[in-house]
Amino acid sequence: MKESDWKVFKEIKEKAIEQFCNKALEEFKGVIEERRGKSQEAYTLLYRSVQDKDKRMALIFDGHSRSKAELQLLAIRSEGLADEKLLSNLSNEFLEQTDPKRINW
Repeated sequence: MKESDWKVFKEIKEKAIEQFCNKALEEFKGVIEERRGKSQEAYTLLYRSVQDKDKRMALIFDGHSRSKAELQLLAIRSEGLADEKLLSNLSNEFLEQTDPKRINW
């Protein structure tokens, strides 16, 4: 991986984590605000939502190394979390390798 791609990837990942967390918090807020049943049911739904997001976050973002960057960027892009402006700063080679459409991700 080129040094320039690594630097851009780190920025993309940082912004993607922030976006992922903001989306998750909005989802959690919706669960809390829209509860119509018992508190226990809302709690259970919220708990399951948090667990699901936690697993998803781990799959996408855990580990920070050059060896994992390609797979992570592929996942970030497939989730729609990549900053398009930053993506344009990557090499064509790295963009191709991390294009979810290329491998029907």
